Amino acid sequence: MHVRHLSLVDFRSYETAELELTPGVTALVGPNGQGKTNLVEALGYLATLGSHRVALDAPLVRSGADRAVVRAVVVRDDRDINVELEITPGKANRARLGGSPVPRPREILGTVRTVLFAPEDLAIVKGDPSERRRYLDELLVARFPRYAAVRADYDRVLKQRNALLKSASAARRQGGSAQMSMRGTLDVWDAHLATAGAALLAGRHELVEALRPLLDKAYTAVSRGGGPAGMTYKSSLDEDVVATSDRDLLAAALGSAVAAVREQELDRGITLVGPHRDDLVLSLGDRPAKGYASHGESWSMALGLRLAAYDLLRADGGDPVLILDDVFAELDDSRREQLAELVAPAEQVLITAAVAGDVPESLAGARFDVAGGAVTRVR
Repeated sequence: MHVRHLSLVDFRSYETAELELTPGVTALVGPNGQGKTNLVEALGYLATLGSHRVALDAPLVRSGADRAVVRAVVVRDDRDINVELEITPGKANRARLGGSPVPRPREILGTVRTVLFAPEDLAIVKGDPSERRRYLDELLVARFPRYAAVRADYDRVLKQRNALLKSASAARRQGGSAQMSMRGTLDVWDAHLATAGAALLAGRHELVEALRPLLDKAYTAVSRGGGPAGMTYKSSLDEDVVATSDRDLLAAALGSAVAAVREQELDRGITLVGPHRDDLVLSLGDRPAKGYASHGESWSMALGLRLAAYDLLRADGGDPVLILDDVFAELDDSRREQLAELVAPAEQVLITAAVAGDVPESLAGARFDVAGGAVTRVR
């Protein structure tokens, strides 16, 4: 798989932009602030329905415009597939696949598959657990797009349950009969949370098992022999339970865990157990990477996580597009050359760089200059 054409309308800084792409390496070169990252962000959004830079859609639409449109032509098995996404802040986004509208934007997931590495990825290693949960869940959806619905179901249930807990907590402080009716409704949402949460937990568990050896291999390659690197899923459930992917067992365990903390939840007005409270513990040797890894080791871990994701998606069938957003300038010479060696065989690689010299010579290929709102092919 590769992307043959990328088209933007009112996306970020671009009124319009058109890129004809080819397999192999393509470098987008230009000073900072000229829109290089906007281009790869648009492609990443088509792949994940999310941005690696912002949580909301509003910043993605050019100032003064009502909506943004991102289109791509994807070549898969020598066949062109047209995919389009219309981004309208405050309203439901709309998507088209093969020229025809689809009921929900998530229907296009899997058409474009990308693995994007950017400086922000250091947060996966050094940041809050939410960063590591996002890494897992986005990769889970990239492998199996059906998990987009699983995530949406869990998020909906969690939101509804938290709203009910907040109301029940207030009623509890005030006293009165409203408490009992709310507790009955809460039982219903407990069951929904257990079912939706079990499906997400099962997917995460299977994903971590598949990723673990690939992370160690990638980290060893990037760091030239460092490691071993590992990952462990840390759940709010008992360790022996979460080690299974049996959804019925997980649902029962999650239901029991929720029941055990019911009084605490009513006091605090928030859901205290479930996949939204879990973490992915990354380790180097017998120590957790967070808090112990050096800056260079953290970079290697972040690179290892993305390369492991790439290897996993590739093993599923078809190379994803590998995107390296302003990465080489952040690496020392050793890691720069090692990364170049590792990514060179990929079917399609997109690189952004402030200066051409940041792109290793071993990754010579097509080049676009990006400046002043224009994207010009120079090689």
